Amino acid sequence: MFSDTGSSGPQSRNTMVMKDMFDYEIIYSSRKTLALQITAEGRVIVRAPVGCPRSVIKSFVQQKERWVKTHLARLQERTENTSAYPPISEKDRARYISIARDIFTRKTEYYARIMGVSYGRIAIREQKTRWGSCSSKGNLNFNWRLILAPEQVLDYVVVHELAHRREMNHSKAFYAIIENVLPDYRKARRWLKENGHTLWEQLNYSSLNNA
Repeated sequence: MFSDTGSSGPQSRNTMVMKDMFDYEIIYSSRKTLALQITAEGRVIVRAPVGCPRSVIKSFVQQKERWVKTHLARLQERTENTSAYPPISEKDRARYISIARDIFTRKTEYYARIMGVSYGRIAIREQKTRWGSCSSKGNLNFNWRLILAPEQVLDYVVVHELAHRREMNHSKAFYAIIENVLPDYRKARRWLKENGHTLWEQLNYSSLNNA
């Protein structure tokens, strides 16, 4: 699964308010380290080991205060900019999904042969927190917004999901599979992490019309 949110294992949740800072939610799980996450909706989440003292979590968040505020400000700016664009009509969305289905079908067939893996159905979706996924049965989902990204990014997401047909995790072995097919995959992954939000801000009509 390729997603920018989520974790596994039993979880419990608490919400806290930092005075003069921001609200944040604590999610306890079986993890061993503290992690900070800002969702696409602007929620600040701290992922912590079960039993981690509140004082330790508070200190961790305070250390990251500037980083959090910077990213929340950027998110707010992107939200305001996005609202300036007209909504996509259902007719246009259907066209983009059709284009995406053709592209991902071709790329999946191509890379599956190279990697020697099989897969089930291919579905095209529009999810703000997930670019692609692979189920235990080998069914693949791809976000149609990816057709607005550079070609190497599409290749990376396809290979990423197909790699789950061998490793249903994100271990070193999993990324070794990807690297064997796409030696420069880190560049595409970095682009998606740093620029993925732009795929929601506007449509590159000229590139789509020439597809």
